[in-house]
Amino acid sequence: MSKPALAVHGGAGTIFRSEMTPELEAQYRSGIENALRAGWAVLQANGNSLDAVDAAVRQLEDFPLFNAGRGSVFTHDGQNEMDAAIMDGHSKKAGAVAFIRNVKNPIGLARLVMERTEHVLLAGEGAILFAEEMNVELADNAYFYTDNRWKQLEQAIAAGRVQLDHAGAVHPKPIGTVGAVACDVNGHLAAATSTGGMTNKKFGRVGDTPIIGAGTYADEFCAVSCTGHGEYFMTNVTAFDVAARMKYSGLSLEDAAQESIDHLTKLEGEGGLIAVDAQGNISLPFNSEGMYRGSVNSKGETAIAIYRQ
Repeated sequence: MSKPALAVHGGAGTIFRSEMTPELEAQYRSGIENALRAGWAVLQANGNSLDAVDAAVRQLEDFPLFNAGRGSVFTHDGQNEMDAAIMDGHSKKAGAVAFIRNVKNPIGLARLVMERTEHVLLAGEGAILFAEEMNVELADNAYFYTDNRWKQLEQAIAAGRVQLDHAGAVHPKPIGTVGAVACDVNGHLAAATSTGGMTNKKFGRVGDTPIIGAGTYADEFCAVSCTGHGEYFMTNVTAFDVAARMKYSGLSLEDAAQESIDHLTKLEGEGGLIAVDAQGNISLPFNSEGMYRGSVNSKGETAIAIYRQ
């Protein structure tokens, strides 16, 4: 039997210490901690990795400070459009959704796509109709409204820019997502990722989150959830790249994950990822100022961090 392990992230990017009050940092840490508790409870009860990442990401989606679910940013027309993906490394099955609105927990809908359809990705009105068919819990626009996100929209409109969460005021870059990866007692791996997209988005842009192999991936070697400048993660198929380096080059999880991020750094792509392998090893590399992250290793030891150590 393998040793269970879990990691979660709340996005990477330009996270300035000067703009982080002790009270706000405590709130972010509590959001990460709640997600870890939810996922770890599943693993401690000998539950499977898919249920663990599902439970962890639902917590992150319910937490208003992260750019997913309830905390999703606003598009140019004042709407919340969300993407999510989940993948079971044991079965190689995956499900994803894009351009969905009013779905309280997008990760749950992504899982239903995986388990109840023959498809991998559903988008827009079709995905919403599927949610209604599946009696997925919906929420009105007021549920997704937060003052912080609305102010971000107003600032982005005034500056004439499009941005994602955790983008610096001086040099805004497109960063912002939540995710989880897990290994269960059977060595089965799973990954889940969810995002609220881009502040002030006008066009039909989809990032890496719902693209299997780009922002989310799991197989027998590793499970990966990415966060960062989505275009770079898509063109470099970063989530799969970690698994490929392990499979074809025989690299350890740590080396494979770091090499994938180093490759993005050379291309000036910013962000990070969380990854776990079938032995319960965890890797959390990033090249940005910070990444909201937490993990519980195979010894049951919990670690939560925001900035570089």
